[in-house]
Amino acid sequence: MKRKYESGHKQWIEFKGRAILGEGRAQLLAEIRNSSSILKAAEKLSIPYRTAWEHLKRIEDAIGSPVVSTHRGGPKGGGGTRLTAEGEEILREYERYKRHLNSVAQDEIGWEAVFTKISARNRIKGVVKSVEKGEIASTVRIEVAAPAVITAMITKEAAEELELKEGDKVEAVIKATEVLVSKE
Repeated sequence: MKRKYESGHKQWIEFKGRAILGEGRAQLLAEIRNSSSILKAAEKLSIPYRTAWEHLKRIEDAIGSPVVSTHRGGPKGGGGTRLTAEGEEILREYERYKRHLNSVAQDEIGWEAVFTKISARNRIKGVVKSVEKGEIASTVRIEVAAPAVITAMITKEAAEELELKEGDKVEAVIKATEVLVSKE
């Protein structure tokens, strides 16, 4: 189903109820990470150097710790800037949140579910291989395309507790009391 209107959203990261990082500040941190320079980052984003520093100060004032670390160069230059561990963490959190929101916004099956009043988000397309009809219920066996990739959004703490890494054998648990079947 082609949608007439597209979704749009703005995301930001908050700390203690206060917005600290939106698209502009995230771009600033990312450019500082890439160029190791506040000046180069400001130039690339077409913002004044002073404005870049003001954005960094606002983030640092809100969270109570620095997000960048600077060091001066000698007479021939050589100074630079890097994100602190806190700066890296804030930027990672923002980027993860942005990826998740974008995937939701672009999820055509999810939008179809919204428009058709289907609340089950854990839909996997497949082909019916058999139907066993009982007196009260029927069992439907559905073959899904392989390889199938299921994406789960879990908390950072859960990922750390499970010590997840690429290549680990895991189970994806679809949290629902039943599996529903729909047909286009």
